[in-house]
Amino acid sequence: MSAQFPAATDHDHGRQASHDVAPGEIAVGVVIGRASENFDFFVYGIASALVFPKVFFPFVDPLTGALYSFAIFALAFVVRPLGTLLSMQIQRRWDRGTKLTVALFMLGVATAGIAFLPGYATLGSTAIVLLALFRMLQGMAMGGSWDGLPSLLAINAPKHRRGWYAMLGQLGAPVGFIVAGALFAYLIASLAPADFYDWGWRYPFYAAFAINVVALFARLRLVVTREYEQEMDQSDLEPVPLRELIEVKGRHVVIGAFAPLASYALFHIVTIFPLSWVLLFAKQSIVSLLWVQVLGGFIAIGGVLASGVIADRFGRIPTLGGLALAIAMFSGFAPTLLGGGELAQDAFILIGFLLLGLSYGQSSGAVTRNFGARYRYTGAAFSTDFAWLIGAAFAPLVALWLCANFGLAFLGAYLLSGAISTFLALLIHHRIRRGEVQA
Repeated sequence: MSAQFPAATDHDHGRQASHDVAPGEIAVGVVIGRASENFDFFVYGIASALVFPKVFFPFVDPLTGALYSFAIFALAFVVRPLGTLLSMQIQRRWDRGTKLTVALFMLGVATAGIAFLPGYATLGSTAIVLLALFRMLQGMAMGGSWDGLPSLLAINAPKHRRGWYAMLGQLGAPVGFIVAGALFAYLIASLAPADFYDWGWRYPFYAAFAINVVALFARLRLVVTREYEQEMDQSDLEPVPLRELIEVKGRHVVIGAFAPLASYALFHIVTIFPLSWVLLFAKQSIVSLLWVQVLGGFIAIGGVLASGVIADRFGRIPTLGGLALAIAMFSGFAPTLLGGGELAQDAFILIGFLLLGLSYGQSSGAVTRNFGARYRYTGAAFSTDFAWLIGAAFAPLVALWLCANFGLAFLGAYLLSGAISTFLALLIHHRIRRGEVQA
């Protein structure tokens, strides 16, 4: 994820001038990598809401099946920090290219494994165990796929366009969702329900596997070149031991994990959670909802792009704070919208995607300037892992359980908690930076 930029120095300008690596070229690698990862991510997410409760948990009622499915969904985020830790050991022992190859190979194996996995009717509880194992393998791979390109982009970006370059990698999320959502919408609309639940849902996983293979070679073509290796080395973008990171920069890891929570809490609330809620408790067609979400994905792209302009005008930290306030306001009427009719539900989706694009565009790496040069690479990776774990991993599970048992008001409470977390993290960040300046 993109990092916050330190003040430019004469040394920085001299280092940048001596290399041929252009920010635009780095941005291509970042967008390719994030788009492929997010497509894979959303294929699983959508299937966990629409497919897995029926295919892997037919022995319980639909609500319980959805909760079980979302519990397995969360496993990837639980093991993701472990994947980051192991992959950095691989990088220190061999190199960045080997680490990335291993990670994306794991992701491909897990995705293909899910595509060919028989359901509960064939394998019984073994199918559930294998689904959980494949999901954890996906999480390990996602942790290992950190290539440092967003941090390199942050360092090389022009000073007056840092917000713009920071948002480029974030475009991968709405792009990945658009493709995944449209593919599922087409398959559900085109196939009989029996065919879709038997074999149709597997096609998006085949596509994800193929895209990951293409993305692997595209990213390797960038990160293993001599120019990029030299740039990474001179920018000190190399892993450090986790123990050293925690001892020296532990508080900044915590701040980096909580700063984007307003955006990350919203992330699954407008993408994955509504699918299960509408399927279980509303009358709207799932195909119709998916197409509304696809439209929301395009709105989110516009929001991500706009966030770059806004951040360059006002600064990344004020932008994050302002959008956390907007999400807090949205949390007040989000339950009413989702609990209303079809038009109100569509408004919930579209407004949510707009806020998601604006906030997510600047959410990642906004406070990683606190790590300094030596700890930027490892600090950015682990703070991102913990942000996903705290803010997004259990969002569909917790939101569905709370809303099903106590009402949709708890949906607003969940979003509000994310906004408050962001405010507190940014406040602590400001005080630390102010104390360092005064010292």
